[in-house]
Amino acid sequence: MSVLENAVEAAKARQARVVFPEMEDARVAAAVAQLRRDGLCEALPLAVPSEAHVEALVAARGLKEGIAKRMISKPLYRAAAMVAVGEADAMVAGADVPTRRVIEAASIGIGLAEGVSVPSSFFLMLFPDGRELVFADCAVNVAPDADQLADIARASAASAKALLGAARVAMLSFSTGTSGDGDSVTRVREAAERAGFAGPVQADAALNAAIAAKKGIDPLEANVLVFPNLDAGNIGYKLCQELAGAQALGPFLQGFARPVCDLSRGASVEDIVAATVLTAAQA
Repeated sequence: MSVLENAVEAAKARQARVVFPEMEDARVAAAVAQLRRDGLCEALPLAVPSEAHVEALVAARGLKEGIAKRMISKPLYRAAAMVAVGEADAMVAGADVPTRRVIEAASIGIGLAEGVSVPSSFFLMLFPDGRELVFADCAVNVAPDADQLADIARASAASAKALLGAARVAMLSFSTGTSGDGDSVTRVREAAERAGFAGPVQADAALNAAIAAKKGIDPLEANVLVFPNLDAGNIGYKLCQELAGAQALGPFLQGFARPVCDLSRGASVEDIVAATVLTAAQA
């Protein structure tokens, strides 16, 4: 089965509680109706603000009670607080707000996963030949340092394991092994060593076993490609869309303690349903 088919089955089985803080948006409302009709998750509206929500923000970030109360009056923060206190398993937002606001709310309310210092994003790339890959980070971190790049790789591996069943991670560069040098190569090498993944490695060697052998490295046949910066990641996934006919699902946020999905503000009803199914499958 494809990753989407697997995600549908997983979502139906798990019945994750997913909160939608933008239920008033017509697209979100239509998507929620479809999700409920198809039994893909338990779609939740925003709860009434409670002391538990306030206490969650105070405990997580040491906020003053008055500030926490003002925060949970805002939909994104209240949704994040619902996840924090266990009223919801995941959060899907972003139809009407920019990515940075979703990240801010999730960072304060839900927090990052253990061992992760920076939130990031990934696209699930579906190619016409049946290949399914995770591309990261293509939407959030402009110029990650070695530590951040290592965290992106770890989070991407976790995302791939949840959705694809396995993670074969390649940390990309213009150089493979010790064939080249430069600041960016050094940064990727340090990140690969810290995360315990292959790198630096060129994209062709990461994907093609024969080329990997010619370049003197073990075959990777990677299904997770971690790009060295946002320029490379964003350019890479768009080239795959336009030249190879790949479908790019996402971007999905990763690195948080609980699943958080950032919708595109141009998302269709079908996009929201697909994104929610993939998010629910990780819950």
